[in-house]
Amino acid sequence: MPHEHHLPVAVKAAVITVSTTRTEKTDLSGKILCDAFHAAEMDVSEPVIVKDDEAEIRSAVENALLSANCIVVNGGTGLTHDDCTIEAVSPLFEKTMDGFGELFRMKSYEQVKNAVILSRASAGIVKGRAVFCIPGSPNAVKLAAEEIIIPEIRHILTHAGQ
Repeated sequence: MPHEHHLPVAVKAAVITVSTTRTEKTDLSGKILCDAFHAAEMDVSEPVIVKDDEAEIRSAVENALLSANCIVVNGGTGLTHDDCTIEAVSPLFEKTMDGFGELFRMKSYEQVKNAVILSRASAGIVKGRAVFCIPGSPNAVKLAAEEIIIPEIRHILTHAGQ
């Protein structure tokens, strides 16, 4: 779509880090996301850190939906026994953005090769807002934010009805 198709939507981002070990001081991925939104001159709230717990993750996303139209959840998207971000968030999706996960994995292949199959990165629309679930590694966060989410968020929100 041509850029004139993008409406001048005000982006208000929320960053949620899913981790049982990271703290405000050690949450590099949350900082990378906030810095990327700031660099793009987009508003972003203070990052939130929650444990790998479905109820906590879902609650944090539902809370973010009250004020943000772009929510990025990083961490908890892998295959370990405690990774539950996708299980917590995907039931909220009214529409899925399958292309996001596909594009993220395609771009990630350059960095992690075949290990890309372990990523369950996904995205969807909830109440006219975009919600992205991405791995928590700093490289994955930087790639998702700078190469996919930020360049397309206004376009996504234009279609989502914001």
